[in-house]
Amino acid sequence: MYDYLIVGAGLFGAVFAHEMRKMGKRILVVEKRSHIGGNIYTENVAGINVHKYGAHIFHTSDQAIWDYVNQFSTFNRFTNSPIARYRDELYNLPFNMNTFAKMWGVYTPAQAKKKIAQQVKEAGIGEPKNLEEQAISMVGQDIYEKLVKGYTGKQWGRPCSELPSFIIKRLPVRFTYDNNYFNDKYQGIPVGGYTQIVEKMLEGCEVRLNTDFFAHRGELEKQAKRILFTGMIDEYYGYCYGELAYRSLRFETEMLEEENHQGNAVVNYTEYEIPYTRIIEHKHFEFGCQQGTPNPRTVITREYPAAWKRGEEPYYPMNDEENNALYKKYRALADADQQVIFGGRLGLYRYLDMHVVIAEALRCVNAEQSRIQEA
Repeated sequence: MYDYLIVGAGLFGAVFAHEMRKMGKRILVVEKRSHIGGNIYTENVAGINVHKYGAHIFHTSDQAIWDYVNQFSTFNRFTNSPIARYRDELYNLPFNMNTFAKMWGVYTPAQAKKKIAQQVKEAGIGEPKNLEEQAISMVGQDIYEKLVKGYTGKQWGRPCSELPSFIIKRLPVRFTYDNNYFNDKYQGIPVGGYTQIVEKMLEGCEVRLNTDFFAHRGELEKQAKRILFTGMIDEYYGYCYGELAYRSLRFETEMLEEENHQGNAVVNYTEYEIPYTRIIEHKHFEFGCQQGTPNPRTVITREYPAAWKRGEEPYYPMNDEENNALYKKYRALADADQQVIFGGRLGLYRYLDMHVVIAEALRCVNAEQSRIQEA
């Protein structure tokens, strides 16, 4: 008998396991993949820490969260400064004065704001009703057409005119010559990759890899008093209200016999006609931190957005009005369920950055501690 069965060895489950293990609880973790770490799993290939499931840059403005994660690893000073490529043109992201200067030949914030205001006025947008209108109202028609429309349409599998406006609000716009994508105070990549962090978190817990919870559900549920489930909440309840919608990703990784392929960790490809959204060159995540002779090889990953169907890996919840309403029905089931706790991007059905995952997991731990004390 275990105190907790944790389904999923990703970041949320690992934080919860670590904290409950410190309280002396007996933990069993089951993971359907062949490795721990979930989507932050990194694998060393030819001396390069490869982010197997897309780029993961840790960032937060919360001192407590930064201190928490730094107890498991030393972080480097990596700053996320992606490049956008539209045909043969290169632009800095996030949208900033470097972007505006390249796009329009303007050099001051006043000139850039005037240009955007002119294009917004010409578009005649009042209250943005969708992502397309939201983007144009933020950066104007030109930047929308070149840097937003194709990329976002590929990412979500729908035209921007059919996507909710809140999605684009995650993209910062600034009128300075600052290519730092994030506004957070702390940012970096763990030296040695993310997998080591999860390994440390799971010390003292029993971990079973290549174990599908649903294939052994009856047996596993009997072995624990409480369950933390980090998979899809609709799958846990047998899709009784229907399927929630997700987007998936496909990764195409290859090693190249060259020292430096693209000169940056992330290059976005914003044309709709190019099927992948970005190319990641992993060695640049730890650029300047590798010891010894420069590595003569490099590893790149092309990231392809894809439609999701059962049996494939879900990556992004489709948080439109219809799916959020459906999630509320499943949330009501979860709130009435005395055995299971839901966590993570899939269990909570919302996009979560890594620092938010840790914060949510710690809140979950605090709630469990209060429940135990009251009992």
